Amino acid sequence: MKLNVHMTKNEYLPSLVKASSISANRYASILNLLQGESSLTSILNVIIRLVEEVNIGCKASILLLSTDKKRLKKGVSPNLYESYINAIDGVEIGPKVGSCGAAAYLKKRVIVEDIATHENWALYCDLPLSFGLKSCWSEPIFGADGEVLGTFAMYYDAIKSPSADDLELITEAALLASLAIERDRSLQFHHLCAGIFKTMPLALLVTDSKGTVLEANRPFFEVMRTSKTQLSTFKPHLIFAQSPKAQLTDLFESINNGKAWQGELVGFRGDNDIFYAEVSVAIFKQTDNTEYLHSWIVSDITDKKTAAEIIHHQAKFDPLTQLANRSYIFEIIEQQIQLLATKPESGFSFILMDLDNFKQINDSLGHKLGDEVIVQVAARIKSCLGEYDILGRIGGDEFALIVPDEVCTEVLSTLTQQLKTVVAQEYSLDSHHRIFTRFSAGIARFPQDAASLEQLLNCADQALYCAKECGRNQFYFFNEQMQSEAEKVAELCNALQFAIENREFELHYQPLVCAKTHRILNVEALVRWRHQGKLIMPDEFIPVAEASGLIIELGRRVRLEAMKTLLDFHALGIDVSMSVNVSTFEFWSHDLQSCLISSIINSGNELKPDGFPYHKLTLEITESLLMKEQVHLVNSLNKLRELGIQIAIDDFGTGYSSLSYLKEFPVDTIKIDKSFIRDVQDQKQAALLTAIVALSRALNLKVTVEGIETCLQLAFVSEKNVDFIQGYFFHRPLEKDALFEVLTANLKGESSNPSML
Repeated sequence: MKLNVHMTKNEYLPSLVKASSISANRYASILNLLQGESSLTSILNVIIRLVEEVNIGCKASILLLSTDKKRLKKGVSPNLYESYINAIDGVEIGPKVGSCGAAAYLKKRVIVEDIATHENWALYCDLPLSFGLKSCWSEPIFGADGEVLGTFAMYYDAIKSPSADDLELITEAALLASLAIERDRSLQFHHLCAGIFKTMPLALLVTDSKGTVLEANRPFFEVMRTSKTQLSTFKPHLIFAQSPKAQLTDLFESINNGKAWQGELVGFRGDNDIFYAEVSVAIFKQTDNTEYLHSWIVSDITDKKTAAEIIHHQAKFDPLTQLANRSYIFEIIEQQIQLLATKPESGFSFILMDLDNFKQINDSLGHKLGDEVIVQVAARIKSCLGEYDILGRIGGDEFALIVPDEVCTEVLSTLTQQLKTVVAQEYSLDSHHRIFTRFSAGIARFPQDAASLEQLLNCADQALYCAKECGRNQFYFFNEQMQSEAEKVAELCNALQFAIENREFELHYQPLVCAKTHRILNVEALVRWRHQGKLIMPDEFIPVAEASGLIIELGRRVRLEAMKTLLDFHALGIDVSMSVNVSTFEFWSHDLQSCLISSIINSGNELKPDGFPYHKLTLEITESLLMKEQVHLVNSLNKLRELGIQIAIDDFGTGYSSLSYLKEFPVDTIKIDKSFIRDVQDQKQAALLTAIVALSRALNLKVTVEGIETCLQLAFVSEKNVDFIQGYFFHRPLEKDALFEVLTANLKGESSNPSML
């Protein structure tokens, strides 16, 4: 097969691997049958079966030419319809008699891609079409004297053109059929092969038991890269000396005992080039000859082997760093575990590493330079490793290291610290970019920490998570406390799922009062969970809900319940608004933002089809969400405001604040975090609060101050011209019934009854 110059290397490799012709082993199986007492029918059946195995969908047939050379007679066609074969038995050959009749008459290949339209089948097409046969390619079978012996045909149930591989296959099948038919007409095997030997497409050699070359065809000299004058004796023990010793021992034991052999060998050829060969050896005797002869069939599979090795490498190794990939690392770990099953006193370590700021590198410099960083990181880590340490890349910026020997904690700590040091050094990507990066790592040991691959990965991942949570640029060894925490989180996650399904959550409400009149104008809905008789605080279960994705359903139910309560206010004539917190997770993607808006609209339509009072609803979001500066996020917030919903920034000042977002994003209110009024005697703190309020006023934003608990804090805030106050000084979060009592009193004009706490 010639390589198409327009094909890429990767596109070409599969064509090398694909079996496009009958293999050397299959030739050998036919030759062994020919040397035995098998009937012509059984041999032809084997040929057809081999062809149909190679070319899926093909139905093959062999027809024999009658003694008078005028008619085709039924030969072998195990998978064609018997009634069809019976119908064409005895058909007279001619230039336009189907495919086989024409091939036998014209003594050349006849390809009919469409039986229904081809002129050769004009008088006969109804018959094959009635059996679903739509195309037929036929090859004449020639004898040693050049005369036609019959035809080999390949039928298909679809209109089909042959490929180069198909044409090669039909040629080889006809040659094998020729051998079988000639052998059937001759009592001497050497006479049967004489006329066909040189046309065999595979390398064929016949020697005596001492290796003297009796006959060799052209393909054999091409494979061995030698000539007839240079090859008088065939010495397999020298030619195939590079093969595994066990293979060679088995080869020579077999042929010395008069038995056939087949297998793969590694050999040297004329130019001292190493090649891979598929070899089959048959042992036979000529008539009236007591000496055994050896027939060698040699197929050069070097290209196939090279392609297989490349494919193997692609399947096992990361294309960017050439390190072991995820699946191969896991395979190696499994092998280590199985090996250690016989050595319970031994062990190994597994280190999971993740770059701390790689996303920022990719986002700012682009993926090309990001890939360069990955390559350099891999090289630096490899430079610190021992001979038997195995490094792999199992994700974008995630690496894994297997330390196969059992080593102490101090050695692992020293190694990991060394890796951290080399990775943290400056990276020079080009003349314009010099960057730094660091990594966090989790270390787990087998069998101390885990008894399986899955457990080992889980332990290393937990240790890595702890390193990330504790500030990054660190490494942690797995310990039982991590496992306990992980099990606690898993248990909490399961309980959370159950709690959502069984409506175990309830809402408490904390009023917000007017800064001037201290009358209640708004309440904030706060979710509470009573689990097994104990109140679990939101800061414990909300992160679990976000990590598991349960926050979507939990958020929807909280909003629905809060909106119901808002309608209860209006039914009682209570003019109070409702604030509901929304998790940052619900804004994480475009789809989630659309889901949030849809859930609010659907809840409003469900509760009040004639028009929900969205203008009395405020959604509280954290300022970290606005750091993303997404156009889609701005559009989503605008859609909420178009409904009449107010947007408030909760815990203002606790994130990485950027004053520009107050101008860019559609925001109505900021809620200043309680940390700003914790120490009212602090002049810097007072100045910050004053500045924030002034800025908010300049941007036409309302201001709420959280966390008011004392008279001193109230007096301090009252001087700052804020709109709303929230805190225990006025009201703790209230259950629904208690809230309505307070709101009813508020409606009657009774002031709130603050208490010192």
